[in-house]
Amino acid sequence: MKSIAFICVHNSCRSQIAEALGRHFAGGRYAFYSAGTVLVPAINADAVRLMREIYGIDMGAQHSKLTGDIPAPDIAISMGCGVQCPFIGRGFDEDWGLIDPTGQSDDVFRGVIAQIERRVRGLIAQLDGEDN
Repeated sequence: MKSIAFICVHNSCRSQIAEALGRHFAGGRYAFYSAGTVLVPAINADAVRLMREIYGIDMGAQHSKLTGDIPAPDIAISMGCGVQCPFIGRGFDEDWGLIDPTGQSDDVFRGVIAQIERRVRGLIAQLDGEDN
């Protein structure tokens, strides 16, 4: 099973959303992870709330993880940290260049979530095409 890791410095918002959406949309066909280089006490409360409202996904059990806490991925995606993205022992396959919605309005947050959904769905479609 191919593994996909979404990486951000804090692993508290965008990468957590991507992990949850990957699991939600892929139906167990791929292993999705998220991680960062700095642990935070809890993932973003707005992300948890909006993911529940939009998709019915409960991210309450997800937690911040370090890059060393997850298996080495087949595909590594940076969420948009720019020059501050953590080094994970290999290059990133993609940088999605997403803004961090932390502290922004719900409209901005929803826009970022929609971008993540489009990219995750596209990634899953690409992987499904490779497996056929």
